[in-house]
Amino acid sequence: MKRPVQDEHELLAAWQSGDEVAGEALFERYYEGLAFFFASKAGEDARDLIQRTFLLLLENQGRVRDSGNLHCYLYGIARNVLYQYYRGKRRNRDRFVPEEESFEDLVPSASALIGQAEEAQLLLQALRRIPLESQVILELYFWEQMTAKEIGDVLEVPEGTARTRIRRAKQLLEKQLELLANSPHLLESTLSDLDGWAKKLRAAWTPPQ
Repeated sequence: MKRPVQDEHELLAAWQSGDEVAGEALFERYYEGLAFFFASKAGEDARDLIQRTFLLLLENQGRVRDSGNLHCYLYGIARNVLYQYYRGKRRNRDRFVPEEESFEDLVPSASALIGQAEEAQLLLQALRRIPLESQVILELYFWEQMTAKEIGDVLEVPEGTARTRIRRAKQLLEKQLELLANSPHLLESTLSDLDGWAKKLRAAWTPPQ
């Protein structure tokens, strides 16, 4: 009897060879995380960006094998797809700078999730006001539970540089929380359990079908 393919790299290789079941298994494994990654920044275009990400993953199988970590490589692709998406919305595509521009700069009319605790609302608003690159870093840190080394792999920078960027992103987030909080109690409640509120915010979100 043929052994079921479970390893991610084996699934990808099988998909590359035409095994649609393996492709579906890989898609199901990562769909929800990627859906959240894109929907929180691209809204109704998220589904198309997910498809682009998986297509690029399929086309770059050899590079994935060399990278060793499929999870990080996939989110590296997703990050590039997201930035290409925003560049495509600009007349001058070279002017999009993810290290400086925030989600609120790019999509000022976007609304936050409603019906959630004030702390979760505050966290989401603050995330959307920091530079997009910092938002991506913190989402990988909080929601994908990536280590500094793994985030460095996504960003294609050394682990030490990734640690510095994570620390800087947290500082930017805290500054926005301070500016947005309508009371010292709300600020303290949010800051005292950032990881917990991030998880609650993630759990409350439903991926697009």
